[in-house]
Amino acid sequence: MRLTGRGIAVLVTSIAAYVIGEWAGYAFFRALAGLGLGALVAATVLTVRQPQVSVRRDLSPDRVERGRPALATLRVRNTGSRWQPAFAAHDVAGDAREQVRIRRLGPDSEATYRYELPTSRRGRIAVGPLTLERRDPLGLARNSLATGEVATLWVHPRRHPTRTVVAGRPRHHHVGRTADDSLRGSADLRDVRPYVVGDEVRHLHWKATARTGQLMVRDYVDPDQPRLTVLLDTRSETLPEATFEEAAEVAASILFAASMAGHRCRLLTSAGADLAAPGGALASRQFLDELCLAKQSDDRAALLPPSLTTGASSGGAIVVVTGARGTASDLAPLLVRYGSVTVLGLGPVRGIAPILGARVILAGDATDALQQWSGVIE
Repeated sequence: MRLTGRGIAVLVTSIAAYVIGEWAGYAFFRALAGLGLGALVAATVLTVRQPQVSVRRDLSPDRVERGRPALATLRVRNTGSRWQPAFAAHDVAGDAREQVRIRRLGPDSEATYRYELPTSRRGRIAVGPLTLERRDPLGLARNSLATGEVATLWVHPRRHPTRTVVAGRPRHHHVGRTADDSLRGSADLRDVRPYVVGDEVRHLHWKATARTGQLMVRDYVDPDQPRLTVLLDTRSETLPEATFEEAAEVAASILFAASMAGHRCRLLTSAGADLAAPGGALASRQFLDELCLAKQSDDRAALLPPSLTTGASSGGAIVVVTGARGTASDLAPLLVRYGSVTVLGLGPVRGIAPILGARVILAGDATDALQQWSGVIE
């Protein structure tokens, strides 16, 4: 239990009034001091006992698009055998504070309260811990108790309706080496080579064996499957803060559509984030969570992270989400590594123009960019 600012002011004023009353002999000041000290004693008696309740907070949902409603459900239960006086519950969600007035609770009774959480900004928001606070009617004293766990609210970028495009590269023996991240599935014949101890006997190639006079086996690899890579430009010099939010929505919409279609996807950012996952609902949630954490950097980093300029050919399709003032030379390393290269530039200029073998779409916002994107891939 502690005094509030008002309570401290009343205490100081009461002491001063008592001193003046004793020094000057005025009974009025002594009475005024007695009233103040009496109010402080009453406030202490009313707030000395902390709320004896159990509290549980649930978020519904715990992942939501930016701007969509998200609710917190507060269940307060009186676990004691006496009535619990009214008190307040304070909850923190990012920079916002929410106060819930809890009514009197009878023995072994429960009350449910709901309040809305802020979802106007993309990101990972810590909700809690809860603070149970009891105050006296005059606001002179309070008794606070922190309880409950800290929950996490994921505010995803907004998603817009869109279509998806992916590309694969066949990896038969006559088109060269395989990619490093071979996918599991059926098998493509890459080569016919001499038998070595440990090879599967069922892979023996009898015609080649008869022709060469030595045992020959088929060398199989996993075939290339459709895949999509999305590169999000996080450089503040090419994308203002408001436009970067639009870019995050474009990346979220494309990755969500591709993942839900069952395609293997990969998310890269200029800041160095790298996440690859197979298709499915879990993968789409992982990409959206990663985009919650994407932030712009002030350094003059390159558009392409090192993982895109080194190593073996990646294959598939890549979509680069950047500003409308990007340079064509930045895309040169991608043209030999991917079968399909598309650049979505967000800015004041719009139109479609092929540059260096890549498809370039310029749009003012996420909705316009995705509408053009869907029209191009139809």
